[in-house]
Amino acid sequence: MNSVIINQVIEQLKAMPQQLQWQVLEFTQNLRSSQVRGVPGQQLLQFAGSISTDDLVMMQAAIHQDCEQVDLDGW
Repeated sequence: MNSVIINQVIEQLKAMPQQLQWQVLEFTQNLRSSQVRGVPGQQLLQFAGSISTDDLVMMQAAIHQDCEQVDLDGW
């Protein structure tokens, strides 16, 4: 356990109003009860190379075309 981090969190909590302190407490309780989701990367290695080069090129082109655009009027 890193006591430096704990001490910094405590100092931040001391400066917060009580309502925010309760929110921090609830957040930490939720973190403790959450379960890690997903699978280890080792289990995914069996899929390495399963997507064809042509499909990868098409995916990359779609990402560059659609995902790297900013629509200033879209918000």
